[in-house]
Amino acid sequence: MKATLPLKLRDVCVRRRGKTLIGPIDLSLDAGDLTIVLGPNGAGKTTLMRAMHGLQRLSSGSINYAVPTVAARDAQAFVSQHPIMMRRSLRDNLIYPLKLRGTSRDEATVMAEDWAARIELTHALSQAAPNLSGGEKQKVALARALITKPELVFLDEPCANLDGHATRDIETMLLAERDVGRTLVMSTHDLGQARRLATRVIFMLKGRVHETGTADSFFSTPKTAEAVAFLKGDIV
Repeated sequence: MKATLPLKLRDVCVRRRGKTLIGPIDLSLDAGDLTIVLGPNGAGKTTLMRAMHGLQRLSSGSINYAVPTVAARDAQAFVSQHPIMMRRSLRDNLIYPLKLRGTSRDEATVMAEDWAARIELTHALSQAAPNLSGGEKQKVALARALITKPELVFLDEPCANLDGHATRDIETMLLAERDVGRTLVMSTHDLGQARRLATRVIFMLKGRVHETGTADSFFSTPKTAEAVAFLKGDIV
């Protein structure tokens, strides 16, 4: 099977009601990184993530994977800041994406129970997922995205509304996925989290990509004045 990545964006713009939300953007993403899309609120991080995943229609430009679009969509997942739980049990929430791919109920149940154990929610397998806490819902959303073993996972500020304990649990899961070679692209405005997780950084400001590079180089020697100011904690 041909690899889904690299992903290439060329002259990508998204406009709404005459206002440019992002763009023009030229960008390439390779396999195996945990790329943090970093920037202040309103920088365009969510719009860029949604565009790359195919949830946001482009006004102009192109986004191309190394495989046809249908195959690329099937090889990726998206985790939002506000996870939506199906009005079913935690177990059925985890089974659902497997069912869509034709996995038998018995096999899907075993996989769902394995993932529930990984996220330390075995005790809640029969509970209604909408009744879980915010941190538990986010862990379920992440497990539901990972259970199909996608090549690429987009995460839109998955820890923005969580306490420290839940954030630590999510970050531990992400680091484990990064270490086995899963490609992750995650937005955040949390500098501490970006430093803990990133292997690469995309720095956005006012709808434009101002800088990209390895995490080490970005945090030690940022190339743009805007990045320097952001890393100092200044308003940009």
